[in-house]
Amino acid sequence: MKNLTTPPLTSQSLESEPTSDEGLQHRTDIKHKYSWQNPQTFLLLVSIVVPIAFASWQALLNNFVIEKAAFTGADIGLLQSVREIPGFLAFTVVFVLLFIREQKFMIVALAMLSVGVAITGFFPSVLGLLLTTLLMSTGFHYFETLKQSLSLQWLSKEEAPEFLGKLIAVGALASLLTYGALWSMLEIFKLDYWHIYLITGSVALAVTVFMALAFPQFESTTIQNKNLVLRKRYWLYYALTFMSGARRQIFTVFAGFLMVEKFHYSAADITLLFLVNYVFNFLFAKKIGRFIGVVGERKALIFEYIGLILVFVGYALVHNAHLAAGLYVIDHLFFALALAVKTYFQKIADPKDMASTAGVSFTINHIAAVIIPVSFGLLWLQSPAAVFYIGAAMAAVSLLLAFNVPSKPSINNEVCLFRWGKKSD
Repeated sequence: MKNLTTPPLTSQSLESEPTSDEGLQHRTDIKHKYSWQNPQTFLLLVSIVVPIAFASWQALLNNFVIEKAAFTGADIGLLQSVREIPGFLAFTVVFVLLFIREQKFMIVALAMLSVGVAITGFFPSVLGLLLTTLLMSTGFHYFETLKQSLSLQWLSKEEAPEFLGKLIAVGALASLLTYGALWSMLEIFKLDYWHIYLITGSVALAVTVFMALAFPQFESTTIQNKNLVLRKRYWLYYALTFMSGARRQIFTVFAGFLMVEKFHYSAADITLLFLVNYVFNFLFAKKIGRFIGVVGERKALIFEYIGLILVFVGYALVHNAHLAAGLYVIDHLFFALALAVKTYFQKIADPKDMASTAGVSFTINHIAAVIIPVSFGLLWLQSPAAVFYIGAAMAAVSLLLAFNVPSKPSINNEVCLFRWGKKSD
């Protein structure tokens, strides 16, 4: 992996610095005092902050809203809908970038996420939780958009797959440690919810403040577009992104619900499943990233979608609780392969489009967040198996799209329309 740290440049040399597409050639506003003050370390640290804050919010939410805020089913549905609103608005990131640099905006987003979690326990009411959730979720979704943009700008095309897999692994380890800390605070120290939210949010905020003070400003040599970008030649990326969002909803909403409703998994059982998922991500995510770098995005996506077809059909047919748990873990592991969509875009995109397209793609990804839970929830009442059969059909559509990814994607070779990986005309 290439060393991302570069020496400081003078104003004269900045004007004449050539742009390279093969690796990182960044200028910094201040001199690096230590070798760890580089974009790689920065990305690794931001991958720790989110699990500390968001995993804590998510793990405690259902118990907190029922025990402290007397939520009904309608209330929790409203809360989850509000939580998804910032995902739809992720495209607005390009307008904010007119006033603030991406790296600084990421720090602000992490602070919003951390503060939103830290104060959640102080507002045990419907209105209070709607407002704190909106603050937390806005920070989370802006952060995820900026993380994708900066990762693809700061990492070379060769190292991006493996390093993105490493980020997933680091996030999984941070989630494991967070869940362990939550269990200790609940079971050993018997802390109230507001104590736990305050502690985890404050820890995440402390790491964020450290990053703001400790790291110099890293910049890409390519100035980003500050307007919305929708390009016809990116259509395959948009389609893959939409289908990825649809698949995510089936996993997050209905796969876990299947475990509880059909196989009567307890809260402890579901927590254990999450822990197993994170262990597997920690062990294999980096290897999966390396695998994508070796075989290419096309083969990786084909492998993922064939696997998903089998997993969704398995959900529809399974009658054994242990087999269902195995499908759940495998399903979650396939999320790491989805980073091939990001590296595919990195190879076909104009470098100036990274920030704008990251916001647009996040909005596209969240379209399914409104459509699928409601419509498929009604279908679930009639036939749970039908939900997963439709999920398999969605995976089949994704598979057809994956066949259109060139074996060696690049600018002017974005799509090979049903030509089995040959270079497009």
